[in-house]
Amino acid sequence: MEYFWYIVAAAGAGIGTGLAGLSAATVMVPILIVLCPSFGGEYGAYQATAIALASDILGSAVTTSVYAKNKHIDLKHGWVMMACIIALSTVGSYAAYLVGNVVLGGFTLILTFCIGIRFLVKPDTSKSGADTANVRLGWKEIIISLFFGLTIGFDTGFVGTGGGMMMLVVFTVFLGYDLKTAVGTSTFIMTFTALIGFISHSLIHPAIVLERWNVLIVCIITATAASLISAQFANRVDNKTVDRVTGVILTILGAAMIYLNYFSDTQFPPLMLEMLHTLAILAAFLVAAVCAALLGFRFLHIDGEARRKVLHTIAFLIVLVMMLASEHWYVPAVLSVLFVVLVYPILKICEKRAFYASLFQECTAGEVRKSLILLFGTSAVLITLFWGALDSEITMIAAVLAWGLGDEAAALAGKSFGRHKIGWRVADHHKSYEGSGAMLCVSFLAVFLSLMVVGTAFSAAFLTALVSAVVAAMTEAVSKKGYDTVTVPCVTAIVIWLLLTLLIP
Repeated sequence: MEYFWYIVAAAGAGIGTGLAGLSAATVMVPILIVLCPSFGGEYGAYQATAIALASDILGSAVTTSVYAKNKHIDLKHGWVMMACIIALSTVGSYAAYLVGNVVLGGFTLILTFCIGIRFLVKPDTSKSGADTANVRLGWKEIIISLFFGLTIGFDTGFVGTGGGMMMLVVFTVFLGYDLKTAVGTSTFIMTFTALIGFISHSLIHPAIVLERWNVLIVCIITATAASLISAQFANRVDNKTVDRVTGVILTILGAAMIYLNYFSDTQFPPLMLEMLHTLAILAAFLVAAVCAALLGFRFLHIDGEARRKVLHTIAFLIVLVMMLASEHWYVPAVLSVLFVVLVYPILKICEKRAFYASLFQECTAGEVRKSLILLFGTSAVLITLFWGALDSEITMIAAVLAWGLGDEAAALAGKSFGRHKIGWRVADHHKSYEGSGAMLCVSFLAVFLSLMVVGTAFSAAFLTALVSAVVAAMTEAVSKKGYDTVTVPCVTAIVIWLLLTLLIP
């Protein structure tokens, strides 16, 4: 009976790859770990991931060839991401082996359902008329490619997804690719990342090849054939049709796998109980925060920049509440993704209503939706890396507080007292020394108090807080167009973790 599920899993994986550039693990891993008892051991999910990566090699290669024949591939603007992804995939593979079965299994099941919902809610993410063929790869695109390339690369090895879905989002939303060019480019990159990931998995855990060779053969052949057929279909129909078909398949699959894995027994598993507990706390916080904000807007006449900062504060506190309410890193990581999936379409619908403009007062169209993706996407990645892989929850908490509170202080001080604008060539010239000084002080206090609360030695806490605050303030000063939501927490978290690693034996 397991061979039947091998074929179903590989066929579904091939269809996902050919239609929308999804990695085989998105479909294969949930089916193998839930419906195949032989993958239920300690390293069952790790083996399933390796088999999915092996299936991705030829599946992505034949998909790329079809899209290339139809001129839907662009490596001129994708080579930076490709280099970063390949470099970090091996590191992620080793981290996944150390983490084990529970994390990989639960994360993949929920991710499958979320991706399906995303395709149904917002089919065809490509920008109308987007054409990158004659657009030069500028510094902004390079920074985006470096950041997402490194994070996707680690995640590729860690979760074994191949990075297809995440690359698709980056290429369409941030780099302006049309959907089919994004699929062709991402599958080209996946061909190499899947190869490296499979080799890494096999060297770390040779039983994948020695004991699972029969499963490998069945899955590779089936996935490759399905990828070829679905890729040819995708290049003959419009983008919305492709997205909707993929969305229906993944939503049904994800829901079925979550039910079989978590709800087939009479009791909730610990993971679901923890997620429900965290959601209850988060819901209570949101109700209280939104009510307080609306009352302030109404009776204290809070408007303009102050209103924007109130909403900004609520947003970063959501991340903090999720982390503090959870015992395991994957709960806030998954909830961050779910929050984007659920709130993004709501914002998209509400943008057409009159109250939306008065409530959010956007500087540019779609600013809130962009900030939503940047904040919670960055949070999910950093939580996975620093709390999950590096086992340093305090790094994430301190970094979020340093950015959130520090940015508020910078805005308030800059607005009220910012008479001396920063003249650095790379800086945002709307920002002031007074604002940066306020951020430095508040960030220092946030990091220092966070470290002292968990028992860090005074000298280590003081030095870490001082250096990270200086770096956070400088990073915020040179970050433009709202990208401090990404740059400040990322850079601050890296500095805090490095200093704590060096200063604490």
